[in-house]
Amino acid sequence: MDRRSEYYSAASRLTYVAHFFGLTALILILIWLLHYRGGLNYESNNPDLVFNVHPFLMFFSLIFLGGEAMMAYKTVRATHGVRKSVHMLVHLLAIVLAIVGISAAFKYHDMIYKEDVYSLHSWIGITTICMFCLQLSPHQHESRLLNFTGLAILFFGIFVDLSVALGYYTFYSGY
Repeated sequence: MDRRSEYYSAASRLTYVAHFFGLTALILILIWLLHYRGGLNYESNNPDLVFNVHPFLMFFSLIFLGGEAMMAYKTVRATHGVRKSVHMLVHLLAIVLAIVGISAAFKYHDMIYKEDVYSLHSWIGITTICMFCLQLSPHQHESRLLNFTGLAILFFGIFVDLSVALGYYTFYSGY
């Protein structure tokens, strides 16, 4: 067994764990939105149902699909060109879904007559989307800087989620 096949074997075991946790989080978000928050519907006249599209699509696109794209680039057993194509297509799907998720938040704010982009969450989120779009630039070449950018985007996505949790905590705890 050569060194490359050992890498694939080890990587595939770790990706099973990552897929498990990603799918578990996705299922928990869907249970939360469908059972406890009443569902999600972008075309609804109910602003809460429109807003529920935002957390689902932002998690699904930037965190789940972003992680899947990173794992696909390193673990798919195919030629380098095929791995890059799969990686790029999953990222492209993620950015399209993220844009729909952001538009759901703007639509919600329009429906309840609330200002847009007023919180730390909003600004970190917009920064994350901008970094994501810059990564898809056709003038980028494979480099350590681009790999760092992909990892930074994933961490920014996690920070955006944590900023929501911090906002809820401070709002409901009276600070």
